[in-house]
Amino acid sequence: MRNYAIVTAAYWGFTLTDGALRMLVLLHFFHLGFSPFTLAFLFVLYEAAGIVANLVGGWLAVRFGISRMLMTGLGLQIAAFLFLSALDPGWGMALSVGWAVAAQGLAGIAKDLTKTASKSAIKLTAAEIADGSAGNSRLFRWVAWFTGSKNAMKGVGFFLGGAALEVLGFRGALVAMAAALALVLAGAALSLPPLFGKATPSRTARELFAKNRGVNLLAAARIALFGARDVWFVVGLPVFLYGEGWSFAGVGLFLASWTIGYGAVQAAAPVLVRRSEDGLRREVPAARAWAAALAAIPALLAAFLAAPTTLPPDIVVAAGLALFGIAFAVNSSLHSYLILAYAGSEKAAEDVGFYYAANAAGRLLGTLASGALTAAGGLTACLAGSAFLLVVAAAVALLLPTALPARAAAAE
Repeated sequence: MRNYAIVTAAYWGFTLTDGALRMLVLLHFFHLGFSPFTLAFLFVLYEAAGIVANLVGGWLAVRFGISRMLMTGLGLQIAAFLFLSALDPGWGMALSVGWAVAAQGLAGIAKDLTKTASKSAIKLTAAEIADGSAGNSRLFRWVAWFTGSKNAMKGVGFFLGGAALEVLGFRGALVAMAAALALVLAGAALSLPPLFGKATPSRTARELFAKNRGVNLLAAARIALFGARDVWFVVGLPVFLYGEGWSFAGVGLFLASWTIGYGAVQAAAPVLVRRSEDGLRREVPAARAWAAALAAIPALLAAFLAAPTTLPPDIVVAAGLALFGIAFAVNSSLHSYLILAYAGSEKAAEDVGFYYAANAAGRLLGTLASGALTAAGGLTACLAGSAFLLVVAAAVALLLPTALPARAAAAE
């Protein structure tokens, strides 16, 4: 319980600054006149780096211990803040974009090393306390609370990022966040055992990628699920709201409120989903049903924006995406639980890293699509793309196994 609390607190601090960083970069460069596709390009390396960071980070967490990977992620995030704060306003566009992309790449590595280490710590801690149906129930609750509270912190970060940009300016906000995260790093380093989670890692690439069917299918569904969110979230929605007359702080406040609400629903997901003794028999069908329901929401919003209407489009979109957030939160929470249910205990960090590499791939897909579709057809095109990806996610969820393979069950 102590390790769980320490890891959760450290990840909260990290996520708070990570959310603020995204809003700082997006609003600062949009204010400078960057196009939607250029804005999306700023986050490409952030997401692409996460694919490699999750795969390698999972292996390294098993090899050197989860605590060391958590410290590494926090340290890299501080370095990314300081690197980005050195950006000179007098530089030309090409150099400014390149500098920002490099800083975002470093932040992407930091985020996914920290995420993989933190999620793996939950699996190990829950496995040490109980097993069987009690263990599955505890694991679902812990994952839901951890993921939901983390996203609530990210939402607060969105608001702080928008507010800090207006109060402290771009460079001042970055330096302040670096200092705050340094305190989090010091506290975690002094509190966690250094070899927590250390085990024997995979010795070959084939072994590293040889995941069970549940992990592979869930990873594929995760690509589509998070691509479907980021295709409108990264560029399309902020640009749309700003174009409707919203201020920087107003855009940041809405994205913050959406993410905080999304996190709250994630934390409450165990109450909304009937649980089974084996941890899969009811949970997998629930993941299928919620994925199918989610796909309808962006499709209806895209149809609304494409049709003539006297209703205020920003208010309708905001209300519709609030509903999207509820269904998406339950989907995400179920996925976050299922990956730990499918993963083996001994090398959980490798399985989690593989899965979150797929998560990063989905975010990369959504980021690129968000810039391209915003430029091509605005938020309407982004929402249509989201609906398509969610249909794919629901189709993949139909193939998820409802029982652990014998080898994985034995490992538990």
